[in-house]
Amino acid sequence: MEMWKLNKQGLCEVASFLLVFGALFLIFPLRLLPCFLAGFIVYETILALTPWVERLVKGPLARWIIIFVLTIVILLALVGGITKLIGFLLHDFQNPAAFHAAASKLLEDAQRTLSPVVTRYLPADIDELQHQVVTWLREHLVVVQTFGRSAAHTFATMLIGMLLGAIISLRVGSINSQDAPLRHALLERLSVLAASFHNVVFAQIKVSLVNTVLTCGFLFGVLPLFGLHFPFGKTVVVLTFVAGLLPIIGNLISNTVIVLIGLSISLEAAVISLIFLILVHKLEYFINARIFGTRINAKTWEILLAMLVFESAFGLAGVVAAPVYYAYLKSELRMAKLI
Repeated sequence: MEMWKLNKQGLCEVASFLLVFGALFLIFPLRLLPCFLAGFIVYETILALTPWVERLVKGPLARWIIIFVLTIVILLALVGGITKLIGFLLHDFQNPAAFHAAASKLLEDAQRTLSPVVTRYLPADIDELQHQVVTWLREHLVVVQTFGRSAAHTFATMLIGMLLGAIISLRVGSINSQDAPLRHALLERLSVLAASFHNVVFAQIKVSLVNTVLTCGFLFGVLPLFGLHFPFGKTVVVLTFVAGLLPIIGNLISNTVIVLIGLSISLEAAVISLIFLILVHKLEYFINARIFGTRINAKTWEILLAMLVFESAFGLAGVVAAPVYYAYLKSELRMAKLI
C-alpha cells in the first residue's frame, strides 16, 4: 500500500510536469501569450497588494477591494484612451485645414532638422505623404485587415487573462496532497511558475524604470547644458520604458534610436549620446546581472542564449517569454537538486 502511494505520487509529479510544460509551449501556436502575461501580472499585483490592504480589512474582502480598484483603474484607462483617440480623430476630421497645416509644419521641421541621409526618405509635402499612405494601404489591404483582427484578438485575450488572474487570486485554502495528489502537484508547478514570473517581470520593470529615469535626465537635463535640443524627447522616453521591458535587447533598441536621432542633430550630439548610453548600458548590465543572478541564479549570457533560441522557434513572442520560461526551468531543476 505504501509502495502504491509512492508510485501514485511519482506519477502525479510526472503528469504535472508534462501538463504544465505542454501548456506553456501550446501558448505560442494558440497565440495566448498576451493572455498569459496579463493574467499573471494581475494575479501577482493582487498578491503583492493584499498584505497592505489587510492592514485595514481582514479576510477575502481585502482581495475583493483590490480587484475592484484595479477594475476601476483599468476601465478608466481604457475609456480615457479611447476617448482621447476618438476626440483626436474627430478634431482632425472637423478641422482638415488645421491638420494639413500641422502635418506640413512637421514635415518642414523634419526636413530642416534631420540630416539629408534621413530626409531623402521622407515625403516632400503633405500631398506626397497622402499619396504614399493611400498607395501603401491599397497595396497592403490584407495586411491591415490581418493586423486589425490580431489586435482585436490580443485585446480580448488580455481582458480574459486579467479576469482569470483576478478569479484565481481569490482561491484560498490549502490542498490536501493525500486526497488530491495531482491537483497538489499542479498547484506546486504553478506556484513555482508564478514565483519565476514575479522575479523576472517585476524586476525587469524596475530595471526599465531606472533606465527611463536616467534617459529622461540625459535628454532634458544633460543635453540642454551643451545647448542641444533633442527632438521627439517624450516619445523616446516612452520608447525607452517600453523597450526596456525586454531584457538586454530592449536597451540596445532604445540606445540605437537615441544615437541615430543624435546623429541627425550633429556629430557632437551623437558622441555625447554614445558616451552617456555606454555608461547607462554598463550600469544596466550590472543591475541585470545582480537581478538575474540573485533571483534566478542565471548569468546574462544564459538569458540572451534563451532569447535567441526562443526567437528562432517562436518569433517575437519567444523573445518576450524566454526569460520567464528559462527562470521557471532553472527553478524546477534547482528544486529537484539537479543543478
